[in-house]
Amino acid sequence: MRQIRQSRKLQHVRYDVRGPILVEAHRLEAEGHRILKLNIGNPAPFGFEAPEAIVADVVHHLPEAQGYSDSQGIYPARTAVAHYYQEHGLRDVGVDDVFIGNGVSELISMVLQAFVDDGNEVLVPAPDYPLWTGAVTLSGGTPVHYRCDEADDWNPDLADIESKITENTHALVIINPNNPTGAVYTKETVEGLVDIARRHELVVFADEIYEKILFDDAVHHHAAAAAGHDVLCLTFSGLSKAYRVCGYRAGWVMVSGPKELATDFLEGLTLIANMRMCANVPAQHAIQTALGGYQSVNELIVPGGRFYEQSMLAHRLLNEIPGVTSVKPRGALYCFPRLDPEVYGIEDDEAFVLDLLRAKKILVTHGTGFNWFEPDHFRLVTLPDVDVLEEAIGRIAEFLASRR
Repeated sequence: MRQIRQSRKLQHVRYDVRGPILVEAHRLEAEGHRILKLNIGNPAPFGFEAPEAIVADVVHHLPEAQGYSDSQGIYPARTAVAHYYQEHGLRDVGVDDVFIGNGVSELISMVLQAFVDDGNEVLVPAPDYPLWTGAVTLSGGTPVHYRCDEADDWNPDLADIESKITENTHALVIINPNNPTGAVYTKETVEGLVDIARRHELVVFADEIYEKILFDDAVHHHAAAAAGHDVLCLTFSGLSKAYRVCGYRAGWVMVSGPKELATDFLEGLTLIANMRMCANVPAQHAIQTALGGYQSVNELIVPGGRFYEQSMLAHRLLNEIPGVTSVKPRGALYCFPRLDPEVYGIEDDEAFVLDLLRAKKILVTHGTGFNWFEPDHFRLVTLPDVDVLEEAIGRIAEFLASRR
């Protein structure tokens, strides 16, 4: 019989957060090793539980959640999302502008399938959350990576973006707060990004899933607010991180700006939403409760809260390692430290991460897995409690000492 091959569409698609290194981790676990997985921002394994009110509402609505819902989502969930953005100054957003999905990941893929034609270029930050690069590629488009500046707290390099715009450029992706760097963009930066989109007639895709996880004086600024009425903006967010319900897969995309110019595109997005029938209905009932109720995440992001203390500890301990520098995270759940090439001379960061895994049983993700340009970074998830995090970074320090 002939060999059954994967689709050629996957030829340039990578998702290293769950890639070959995770396969090696599973092999080691099968041999009896205990692996500390710091590669995925999944709060549940580290003792973060969903708010009781959210769980109770999902359970309460289970009897009426057995059938399909409207393909865009149940009305109370979409109403809650629309009201949330209205309260943040986006007064023209309505229920019909909201699509509920099985997490932001599904919605990114749906939107890009509806939007991208073969050869279209989409500007994506580097480093990025690699689903964006993979989904653009799978949709037939070409991801073009613009540089974020580590020396400027990982803010996007606006001049670099301008230099990479061509006649084939159709959209600009903004990830704020940023995964993997922990950057939270200033108002001036967000306005500068949107101004580029305005002048070059680009659609803005704003990934804001970490918008509630902010530290110290960081303030999140919605790209949609800067986009106003003349730049089409699709804002992606959801419950996974701030409400610790990754497994519920409850996310949304909100459309704002000159929707009258995007009728054809939105018809296409509606078609794709219809084709997948609907998002899982039980989890949709969590959205209204989450957005309208007590915001328990606030206790986690202030001094003394776990998200805050763990992020600050990771930042401090990483910077204490000779030859390692890590920009202080202003939000999200990650550090993205740099390994000085003159100290460590790493040429293959994937091989480096594999060696770390085998030697110290710590699983992190290499920087080029986030489409960073040089093999001199890795991403560390800051979700373990302080004792575990201190032990993990201590093991990383021991491994790096052997490489110096």
